[in-house]
Amino acid sequence: MRYYIVAGEASGDLHASNLMKALKERDPGAVFRFWGGDLMSAAGGELVTHYKDMAFMGFWEVFKNLPAVIGNIRRCKRDIAAFNPDALVLVDYPGFNLRIAEFAKKRGITTVYYISPQVWAWKKGRIRKIRRDVDEMMVILPFEKDFYSKNGMNVHYVGHPLLDAVDKNIASAPETVSFRKSNGLSDKDIIALLPGSRRQEVEAILPRMLEVVGDFPQYQFVVSTVPWLKPDLYENLMRGHDVRPVCGGTYALLSNSKAAIVASGTATLETALIGTPQVVCYAGSELSYIIAKHLVSGISYISLVNLIMDKGVVTELIQHDLNRERLRAELEAITADKSNIAAMKDDYGKLRAILGGGSASGKAASIVAGAAAGRTSRTKT
Repeated sequence: MRYYIVAGEASGDLHASNLMKALKERDPGAVFRFWGGDLMSAAGGELVTHYKDMAFMGFWEVFKNLPAVIGNIRRCKRDIAAFNPDALVLVDYPGFNLRIAEFAKKRGITTVYYISPQVWAWKKGRIRKIRRDVDEMMVILPFEKDFYSKNGMNVHYVGHPLLDAVDKNIASAPETVSFRKSNGLSDKDIIALLPGSRRQEVEAILPRMLEVVGDFPQYQFVVSTVPWLKPDLYENLMRGHDVRPVCGGTYALLSNSKAAIVASGTATLETALIGTPQVVCYAGSELSYIIAKHLVSGISYISLVNLIMDKGVVTELIQHDLNRERLRAELEAITADKSNIAAMKDDYGKLRAILGGGSASGKAASIVAGAAAGRTSRTKT
């Protein structure tokens, strides 16, 4: 079977790569063409565009780069039409992928959406488009199935793919002594800083994280960097602060850290599943923040940990609350307050139980392969 996959972010690259591996187990002759990243490339197939060239964070940032966004959408449509896949798999990234789904529907291409857009948080009107344009929807959060059911749509709950990814990686994570030695770190306990995977995130969030470094001389602070952003971006931001970078080893870093300061996104859930106490951060342009506040409705949290648990398991410092005083107090709470740390880790255990027993990638692959086979049989008849 021929599969075309579109993933526009680092988390999508991870989940799509594991989906590809699971598909190969079920369909050894699988052929992949995709928009994604290095992990998908390693899984095999032909990369059309890397997500680092299409990921823009925030409403204002997207507006400024609108010609590039529109150009990417047009190019993706042309490429899908030329490839003519048995199944199109769209991974999250709704602003882009829902437009691709509409195009594919008109051309009669079977479309499977893996990892639902967060329509339950904002733009609930999108569910009508999803119902119209998507043949199979696979959700990874337990409350999403109920949301879609209430809106007249049958979806597949496959569980969260991070369970498999995290468990596999922490099992092979280096011990603390070897991790510190290989990364040139001291014997002090580590505080991990995860400022995100996109340039706009890093530029907005990392400087605020670094403000508290001098307040905790008993720890060493380590910045998790990503290989697709230039080292000088981090070097310029870290200049004057006693911190060290570690590139591409987020799971190993979290596994060996006493606590973490984490940009809101998939990394908050990864941190929780690894069991590291955390405080969650978000900051962006003021205009994007104001727009988001007006659009988001019906939710009290932004981090996946709190959303899934439906309570404040981890503190969220958003925009103006992300300042030195608040961050210093919250970091103190997750490093020195034993009762707070114990309560957070207890909730982490409950979170893991809610997310199910794993094998999300395998379940998703069965649905994708079935959809592709269904399209092939319809074409032949």
